[in-house]
Amino acid sequence: MRRFLIALALLAPVAAKAEFPDRPITIVLPYAPGSASDSYGRALGEHFTRMMGQPVVLTNRDGGSGVVGMRSVAQSAADGYTLGLTPVTPIAVQPHMVRNLGIGPDSFQPVCGTNENIIGLVVRADSDIRDLPGLVAAGRQRSLTFGSPGPNSLPQLAVVRIQNATGVEFSHIPFRGDPPHLNELLAGRLDFSSAVVASASGLIDGDRLRLIAVFSARRHPDYPNVPTAREQGIDAQQLSQVGIYAPRGTPEPVMAKLEEACRTGVEDETFRRVAATRRVPVNYMSRADFTAMVQSEYEAYGRILRELGVQPE
Repeated sequence: MRRFLIALALLAPVAAKAEFPDRPITIVLPYAPGSASDSYGRALGEHFTRMMGQPVVLTNRDGGSGVVGMRSVAQSAADGYTLGLTPVTPIAVQPHMVRNLGIGPDSFQPVCGTNENIIGLVVRADSDIRDLPGLVAAGRQRSLTFGSPGPNSLPQLAVVRIQNATGVEFSHIPFRGDPPHLNELLAGRLDFSSAVVASASGLIDGDRLRLIAVFSARRHPDYPNVPTAREQGIDAQQLSQVGIYAPRGTPEPVMAKLEEACRTGVEDETFRRVAATRRVPVNYMSRADFTAMVQSEYEAYGRILRELGVQPE
């Protein structure tokens, strides 16, 4: 009996220490610094800090269109202390495009959906290209180069959809994140760029770039005069839901706490203000709905990419 009581006494501090969270949480942003995700990610992190009572540290770990950062999340301990905030690209798209990628839907447990990264095409403000049909017409007359935030990224895939719908070929130059290729576009070394609209919004609002099309099912609420690709007669819809992911195997009580922090986070006034300022449409999805969407997108992209003739590299 005495030994049993001693054992309980030794275990008690361990049980108390196991209460989540009892140390800082890291949220990995798997793209280069300077994008809109930095701003709304930090606003969300501040809410998590208040909600959880522990510091939340955001870190950029870019490369491979989100794969490098999300692979680090998948390889972390499944305890809720390392999360990833990303579009579906590295989880639902890249596994179909890169052999032996090492991650996929089975590597993660989705926590919640936070927002939609509406993708769009931009040209310099002084460009004579004013809409998507005009871009296609120019591409038939001369070789056009475009930038994207990375190889096999959703913005690149949006242009692949245009190419398949029209038969026009554009020359792709991939970068690491949106800011570098937008700067190259401004410098005149690219003809157009495919980017997350939020990342280009400052340049659009400053009349340095012109948004000529978006690839969402809806127009961007902050740029209602810019039609979708489908509205312009080209079937090139490309959606991009963003959300938070934990490593596979994260305990249910931890997942429940993270989901609640996320749900209240996207309703937080500061997050909403930052999202509105950065032209980011909020689109919350519960854990169950987001998990189902990620799996559905993974299966859909397998079919879509085969139909587009995209081969794994």
